[in-house]
Amino acid sequence: MTFRLLFFLSLLSISFLSFSQNQEVPRAPERTEGEGPYEQLIIRGATLINGAGSPPIGPVDVVVEQNRIVAIKTVGYPGVEIDSKQRPKAQAGAKEIDASGMYLLPGLIDMHGHIGGAGQGTTAEYVFKLWMAHGITTIRDPSCSNGLEWVLDQKKKSDQNKITAPRIEAYSYFGQGLENGVNSPEEARSWVQNIAEEGADGIKFFGTRPDIMEAALDEAIKFGLRSACHHAQLNVAWLNALQTARMGLTSMEHWYGLPEALFTDRTIQNYPADYNYQNEQHRFGEAGKLWEQAAQPYSDKWNAVMDELIALDFTIDPTFNIYEANRDLMRARTAEWHQDYTLPSLWEFFKPSRISHGSHWHEWGTEEEVNWKRNYQLWMTFVNEYKNRGGRVTAGSDSGFIYQTYGFAYIRELELLREAGFHPLEVIRAATLKGAEALGRADELGSIEVGKLADMILVEENPMANLKVLYGTGAVKLNENNEVERVGGVKYTIKDGIVYDAKQLLADVKKIVDEAKEKEGIQELAQPGTKTE
Repeated sequence: MTFRLLFFLSLLSISFLSFSQNQEVPRAPERTEGEGPYEQLIIRGATLINGAGSPPIGPVDVVVEQNRIVAIKTVGYPGVEIDSKQRPKAQAGAKEIDASGMYLLPGLIDMHGHIGGAGQGTTAEYVFKLWMAHGITTIRDPSCSNGLEWVLDQKKKSDQNKITAPRIEAYSYFGQGLENGVNSPEEARSWVQNIAEEGADGIKFFGTRPDIMEAALDEAIKFGLRSACHHAQLNVAWLNALQTARMGLTSMEHWYGLPEALFTDRTIQNYPADYNYQNEQHRFGEAGKLWEQAAQPYSDKWNAVMDELIALDFTIDPTFNIYEANRDLMRARTAEWHQDYTLPSLWEFFKPSRISHGSHWHEWGTEEEVNWKRNYQLWMTFVNEYKNRGGRVTAGSDSGFIYQTYGFAYIRELELLREAGFHPLEVIRAATLKGAEALGRADELGSIEVGKLADMILVEENPMANLKVLYGTGAVKLNENNEVERVGGVKYTIKDGIVYDAKQLLADVKKIVDEAKEKEGIQELAQPGTKTE
């Protein structure tokens, strides 16, 4: 059974065997990249964007010892030569990075990071290096679809820095490992106890019967497990996002379940008579009309639902990017990084298909895209106002589906938060501190502060002015000599005080892709339906 079919079944809330029981995804090799951690590392003269929403400040020297930030000192003024007497003194043998003109940010947090799959042909090394090359130093794996044991093994090795990988928060999908799923509150409690003992950090739900959900969430709270839910349409009539939040759910993925909580003249989505959820064009096509069926922005119902979710300290992880192909399929399909950084097997996975999850382009056209553009307007309005009123919004990518490639898709998510109305500093905060808060790790991660772990990124261009400089492919710029050049891309990704050359990590990925193309006898990825395909 393929990865795509298995994942599709999970979206139907049907329990399935972990992929590792069929064909195990290759785990990450032993780490050979990165330098450090050092007894002392000093980043000199950077402009600091601390992730907490503070405006940029610089020049700043940041001192790291082993894997902890021990000092942050402003050492001068822009355009004025720095007085060396003001700077932190280096110990003998200290590593120093001249970051003059660079921007220093916290390591980014991807709140929806699947670690590939056998059917996609994506190895852990490929996925991890794409993430790290884009400054992503922490991910939440919502489902542990390669098997909980597999993910916990990679999590442990990442924590020990034995592999080149982000930190991993492991959220087991509800019922994982049970042949017949969870069918009673008692089974729910027992399952939660078991995955807590195994070391899972949280649970990913797709929705279930109310008494079972209530029991599972109650038990999760007892064990300190966090929770996320993709309120799948097969189950959302039982429980919408507001109802699960009241039960103790800590975060929602995507947007399913939120319009349903905002219904005023119905309780069920307006499905046409010929609708079949198993037909993914039906599923995604009709989903593009869902926000139009909800209460209008700033109406009494809209306000009441928003205010209650905020009072419940509920997190929204919108993953705008993963649905962007629905509003502009050609843009997503022809993104400039596909040729060099998307594996041929992953490209094949993206192609239109009647049996593969997320490949719903049976006859996708102008009408569907227009519906989704309107859908985005209403969706973004809610998310932006949620943030404005004090609600927590994070950044997640859900890469590996629907023409979204790891790393690149996450940066696109940041651009879409900006489109939704977030100030660039709010975007960066969503990608850093807000993610750390949602994971319960804000005491260690998410901002550049004394005492926190040394997870940071250095960029040579200003992401406040242009988030595109965070893409591995950089941004296009016309220089003073009227020459077109590429600028940006993360220069260094620092995790636990270990300094990685982000551009070299991206080059490693390109080599993996080139070797896969050579093995398969292809020179370039062909667009679906072309004669060269």
